Amino acid sequence: MAPESAAFVGTFKEMFRRHAAGVAILTVNHDGVPYGFTATSVASLSAEPPRFTFNMARSSRSWPAVANATYIGLHMLGLENQELADRFARTRNRFEGDHWEFGPHEVPILNDVTGWLIGKIQMRLSFENNAVVVVEVVDGQVGEDGAPLLYHSGAYSQPAPLDYEI
Repeated sequence: MAPESAAFVGTFKEMFRRHAAGVAILTVNHDGVPYGFTATSVASLSAEPPRFTFNMARSSRSWPAVANATYIGLHMLGLENQELADRFARTRNRFEGDHWEFGPHEVPILNDVTGWLIGKIQMRLSFENNAVVVVEVVDGQVGEDGAPLLYHSGAYSQPAPLDYEI
């Protein structure tokens, strides 16, 4: 790392700790084995056609599955899904139990989430040890409306309404 870049690592980390992000889980089936991970890097790319992106480390245990899969699942999480978010961020037994099933295109679908989308991976752009993945949506379902699960300053959080209307 260049010395001028190293000087801003702390500033960079602190700035992104202050940036609240929605929490999601991405799932993929690779050779009949389900993989999944918690992510805060999901973003809408376009509405027509419907596409989203996410970033991930290529050193992740899930990267080989994402690198070789055709379809991937995106699950948006609500406040009631904090335990699920922790499970997919911190444990190895992510698919132990009856909290999921194989869905369209044999992608693992998680139960009781705010909603899910299935997408066909369109592009994987690798940069050093990271990757940006572009996905075009082919299926999905919206669940119950509720408060989203956010990640802010190293902890899960929830939005607070403001006295402001648009």
